[in-house]
Amino acid sequence: MIDRSDVEAVIARVAIAAFTYYPDRATAEPGYTLGEDVAWCAKPLATLDDEERDAWRLRIARLITDPAADKQSFIRDITALVRS
Repeated sequence: MIDRSDVEAVIARVAIAAFTYYPDRATAEPGYTLGEDVAWCAKPLATLDDEERDAWRLRIARLITDPAADKQSFIRDITALVRS
């Protein structure tokens, strides 16, 4: 479980990364990597165990790169991690 502020930070970071991503970004912006965006988005999840954090990182990568990805289920699922 993580704090609500961490969940809100992940949601906001994923939104920014997804909004600014485009398929040729690495070519247009030398030095850009999707991995850096994913790491930045997942940073607030540092208290999760490695396996769970890796699963979230994969999901975040899909959200960034696929405009049709289900964002509502992501928000619902990540919000479920909040401590009561």
